[in-house]
Amino acid sequence: MVSERVFSKNKAISWRVRLALVLLLVLAVATISITNRLLTDRFTETTRNRAELRLALYSGNLQAELRQNSIVPQLLSRDPTLLGALNSSDYSRSTQRLLSFVEEIGAASLMLLDRDGRTVAATDRNLLGSNHGSKPYFLDALRGSGTIFTVGQRESGGYRFTHSRRMQAGGDTLGVILVEVDLQKFERAWAGISDALIVTDSTGTIILSTEPRWRGRTEEDALARQNPQSAIQRAIQATADWTALPPDAYVQGEAVMRLENKIPFRGWRMKSFTTYASVRERVNGVLAIEIMGFAILLALAFYFLSRRTAGRMAFVQRESAELRQLNARLQREIAERQRVQETLAVAEQTLEQSSKLAALGEMSAAVSHELNQPLAAMKTYLAGARLLLNRNRPDEALSSFGRIDDLIERMGAITRQLKSYARKGAETLSPVNMADALASSLSMMEPQLRQRQVEISRILPDQPVLVLGDRMRIEQVMVNLLRNALDATKAARHPHVDIILSAGETATLTVRDNGEGIADLDSLFEPFYTTKQPGDGVGLGLAISSGIVNDLGGRLTARDGQHGGAVFEMKLPILTEQEGEMIAKTMPPAGMTMHPFGKNQAAE
Repeated sequence: MVSERVFSKNKAISWRVRLALVLLLVLAVATISITNRLLTDRFTETTRNRAELRLALYSGNLQAELRQNSIVPQLLSRDPTLLGALNSSDYSRSTQRLLSFVEEIGAASLMLLDRDGRTVAATDRNLLGSNHGSKPYFLDALRGSGTIFTVGQRESGGYRFTHSRRMQAGGDTLGVILVEVDLQKFERAWAGISDALIVTDSTGTIILSTEPRWRGRTEEDALARQNPQSAIQRAIQATADWTALPPDAYVQGEAVMRLENKIPFRGWRMKSFTTYASVRERVNGVLAIEIMGFAILLALAFYFLSRRTAGRMAFVQRESAELRQLNARLQREIAERQRVQETLAVAEQTLEQSSKLAALGEMSAAVSHELNQPLAAMKTYLAGARLLLNRNRPDEALSSFGRIDDLIERMGAITRQLKSYARKGAETLSPVNMADALASSLSMMEPQLRQRQVEISRILPDQPVLVLGDRMRIEQVMVNLLRNALDATKAARHPHVDIILSAGETATLTVRDNGEGIADLDSLFEPFYTTKQPGDGVGLGLAISSGIVNDLGGRLTARDGQHGGAVFEMKLPILTEQEGEMIAKTMPPAGMTMHPFGKNQAAE
């Protein structure tokens, strides 16, 4: 009798547990669905607002460039030197006169045409003597009295944007001054963003684009030539993606949101195509956390359920009269538990994949952050090399190309680091002279130092300071510290940075600036924490640097200076000369090796 009452009570409890599990599953599905919808709408709106802001900024820059260059022909048409050259047909100093203007103006090129359309002076000497008498920008300028803007297609591809104006003296037309506007620099700047951008004229023809193949076509024609995904492929992708959104258009088979902004210049319009990739990643990240939480609750529920089942099995074992019936029930419970374990295994695999995706996203952001500095330096060296080549100084330009080659090698080393993260195993460390690494870091920061005119003071010991580590990663930390110091001194009237290298129990590199100091020391080394303006940084530099120093057995610290500013110290275990010699003997020579005492030696 007692056994029957206990059995009935256990049966009632089992039904309540099952009902609770069903309610938990319903709650999980409802929560995930509502969260998915709300976060999708919120993150989509945020992405759209950022894209609209970016589009307005690009439109303003383009309009400012056009307005700035539209004034140049009016000023040059009154230049007495150019007017005198057209009157006297003596053009010996005209080209040099135009060259003196082009750097201040920032135009692509300047040309002076006589009344017959012949080029008598030009910043590009290859164009001297060419005839433009039949070109629209020449004919329209002769007919009109103001500045004429013309868009013409180049033979090599793309478009040419020119301002032209008639030059006259005493009522007589002497020639035409031609100013070519460099709008291709905006295309080169847009190439570094993830959005696709186009600029169309009043007829809807694409004249500027991040995709060179789109120039000269209409928007519909350009998008139709991108070989979009088939309807079946899009349906499969939408089914697999919880955050599938109604797209505005398809670019290269991927759904995008389309934004448009009117440029108040001759009916031009700028349009952008932004992918939903960032929205999907952020929403899926939150959903993964919710799924993990409900999975844990289910696991706990099954755990307590199994505990209750075990107690019931113990009671059944004490009841010899009901042994056969309880054995059958036990087998069913075991089968149910196996099914639960299989379900949990599938959930664990899903969570593991989500963790890999999150780690991959963080690693990609870190590598992108570290590549920005070499890319900025390469852009500066390329601009200098182009200027030197225009001035017929190729030997000096070769040195800039050599530095660019070094930066490319450094970027290759950074990408090789990314590959090494996918493999297990210890890194190969070698003796590194901290003074040599500091010199290389300052060399890479040379363009920013010249531009900012920051006073740099260095205090270095007479003897080499050796550590055991990876030189490229140590230079990476130094560049991050120097860059933070430069950013911190932007508001200083007399920016100053002190660099002190000392050797004691540890090799210590101190970087001190006279900026505003550190606002939050506790969060300074956290990933994605930054005090910079949006677009100036993502907050990964110090987090990456701290991780590198910790991997090498050292420590990266920060504090406020006694007289203002911030002080960063990188401390690494010092390497004695005897230890350096022993390590150098065990390292096989390959290409360029580092001598234990800090001198570079080429391998035989």
